[in-house]
Amino acid sequence: MKFLSSLLGFAAVAIPLQGAAAAELGPLDISGFIGVETRVFPFSSQFSGQAGNAEISLIVTPEFRYRTSDGKHQFSFIPYFRLDSRDDERTHFDIREAYWLYRGGSWEILTGFNRVFWGVTESNHLVNVINQVDLVEDLDGEDFLGQPMINFTTFQNWGQIDIYVLPGFRERTFPGSEGRLRAPIPVDTSSPVYSSDLGQKHVDVALRYSHYFGDLDIGVYYFWGTGRVPTLVPNQAGSALIPHYDIINQAGVDLQYTKDAWLFKFEGIIRGGQGGTFGAFVAGTEYTFFQVFGGNADIGVLAEYLHDGRDASAPATPFEDDIFAGMRLALNDIQDTSVLVGVIVDPSSSETFYTIEAERRLAQHYVIELRARFFTGADPGEALFAISRDDYVQLRLARYF
Repeated sequence: MKFLSSLLGFAAVAIPLQGAAAAELGPLDISGFIGVETRVFPFSSQFSGQAGNAEISLIVTPEFRYRTSDGKHQFSFIPYFRLDSRDDERTHFDIREAYWLYRGGSWEILTGFNRVFWGVTESNHLVNVINQVDLVEDLDGEDFLGQPMINFTTFQNWGQIDIYVLPGFRERTFPGSEGRLRAPIPVDTSSPVYSSDLGQKHVDVALRYSHYFGDLDIGVYYFWGTGRVPTLVPNQAGSALIPHYDIINQAGVDLQYTKDAWLFKFEGIIRGGQGGTFGAFVAGTEYTFFQVFGGNADIGVLAEYLHDGRDASAPATPFEDDIFAGMRLALNDIQDTSVLVGVIVDPSSSETFYTIEAERRLAQHYVIELRARFFTGADPGEALFAISRDDYVQLRLARYF
C-alpha cells in the first residue's frame, strides 16, 4: 500500500530517539477487539452487479500503547482489518494509528499516523478535515483512515494552538460494484485525478486555535491542501465514476455553550476551490433529563438545522436544508447500555433518513452493537434515491481484550 512508505519514514524518525531510550521503561498496554458483524438488507438491490441481501464481516483491531514512566514519550500502534464476505472493496487493511508523541512542559509534538476528530454536532461533522473518511465502514463519517502527520501543540493560558503538516494524502474508500450503499455506477478508485501535479505527495497544512471562555468552548481553524471529499465524474465510457481531488482553502469554527442541562452547538465552514466559494453550517441544541423514571437513566433530546450553500460543481451533499431530531438514552447501568435514535428530514421534499444505534456490554469482555439505517421518500434525481433500497440492520458482537 502507498501509505506504508510514509509509515516507514516516520518510524525512522521515532526509533533513534535518545531521550526515549534513556527514559525508564514503562508497561506495554495491549487492548482492542475481535468482532463478527452482519448486515441484512430487507429489499433486493437496485443496481445490476450488486450481491445478495446479507453480508458478514470479520473485524480485527488490536491496540498497542506504550508510555515511558516519566510520561514524556508515548507510542501508539493500532492496525485495522476487515474481511467482508461480499464486497472486495470493504475488505481492507489500514493503519489507524502509528505514532510517537513527546511531551515537553507546555508543548508536545506527534509524528506518525493519527486520527483527529473535531466538532460538536450530531447529525453532520462539517469541520473534520484532517483525516479521510473510511466510507466503506459506515455512512456517518465517524470512521477515519490514519493520516500521516507532524502535529505540534502548545498549551498556553490563553488557549491551545495546533499546527499540522500532512504529507501523504489518503484516498476515500468506496463500496465496490458488488457492494450496497453505492452510486448507480461504481467508483473506480484505481485512477483518481488530482488538481495538483504532486498528486498524493502534496503536503497539506492546517492551523487550529481552541480554548474555553467560561461555559463556551471554541475551536477555529484554517486548512490548505487536498480536499478529502472528491467530486465524482463519469469516465468516457460511462461505466465508472472517477474521483477528482481538488486543492481547497477551508476555514471552520465549532462552538459549544453549556448552560445547566442545555448544550448549544454550532459548526460552520467556508470553502474555496471546489466550484464557487460556499458556506455550510449545522446549528442545534441538546437538553438532558437526568435520572428519569426514578432511576439512573438520562435522556437527551436533540434538534439541529443543517444548511449547505454549495453549487453543482462541488461534491454533492444530501444536506442542503434539512432538520435533524433525535433522542439519546443512557441507562448508566453496569452494562453501559445506550441508545441513540434520530431522523433527518428535507422539508422541501419527502426525503427522510432514520438511524438507530444501540450497544450493551455482555459479561465482562463482550459488547453487542446494533445499527439500523432506513431511507424513505426519495424520488429519482434526489440525493438519497441511489440508496433508497439499501435499508439495513447491522449487528456486531465484539470480544474486547
